[in-house]
Amino acid sequence: MLKKITSLLAVILLTLSSIPAAQSAPTLDTLFEPLVADPMEPRIAVMPWLDDDYLQLDIGSSADLYQNDDGTMAFGIDFGTWSLLQRSSNFKFPVDAIDYMFGVNFSMKQQLEESPLPFDEFSARIRLSHISAHFEDGHYDEEAGEWMHEEACPFGIPFTYSREFINILLALSAEDYRVYLGYQYLWHTIPDEINRHSLQAGVELSTPGNTYLAADFKLLPVWDNDLEKTDSFKGTWNLQAGWRLTAIGAENVRIAYNYFNGMSRHGMYFYNDESYSTLGVIVDL
Repeated sequence: MLKKITSLLAVILLTLSSIPAAQSAPTLDTLFEPLVADPMEPRIAVMPWLDDDYLQLDIGSSADLYQNDDGTMAFGIDFGTWSLLQRSSNFKFPVDAIDYMFGVNFSMKQQLEESPLPFDEFSARIRLSHISAHFEDGHYDEEAGEWMHEEACPFGIPFTYSREFINILLALSAEDYRVYLGYQYLWHTIPDEINRHSLQAGVELSTPGNTYLAADFKLLPVWDNDLEKTDSFKGTWNLQAGWRLTAIGAENVRIAYNYFNGMSRHGMYFYNDESYSTLGVIVDL
């Protein structure tokens, strides 16, 4: 595990050292616009569940370290955490589970001139990333001295969850909408009997009054406890409706409603089929 993390950090440092200094000023204004409804996009968000006593707390962002003079190519980094907190009395939020992600990305953008399609821009992003997940103190019963719901986990608790992957996204966009298609391949994973492939697609629409609609769809492998491997796929949806607070000068802040249905986004629960709604605030840096 430490060797893999060290190797990925070495790739980042070697790439950074090859960037011309005059063009390497970091910027959060990334060439590839972050996906609006993808729950695994690095972001800052506070999203309480509406149908259970949980709260999602996301802290992270992507940053371009280099963009060429033409604004058609960029290299950047991604850092993110996705936390699942329990909501309890006295304003306490024990952390049940948390995922950590870091990596590098390469992106490009090209204007479409005289295109027969109803789009005026093509963009793409390739990510090389590491992600790991962990149960925390909120999943541990201190009085009993044992992990909670250990019987529900097919691997026992604690168990190691670690993935290194390449993610490729292609997008077509116009002024008020964008569609995208993606593919992800795991070149290393623990547990190891997991299908290495997953697919992604989505659409984003700007609607009147600084509102928007977005849908993110993933085809993710499903764990079969009897076979002790993934043996099928399930569609996983995240539907989002939101309002950007542009009218009050906070154009980077949006109030968003999400409906999630499918395989859990949290590594410690990757074998779980979940359905829930959230309502909260997302900040786009």
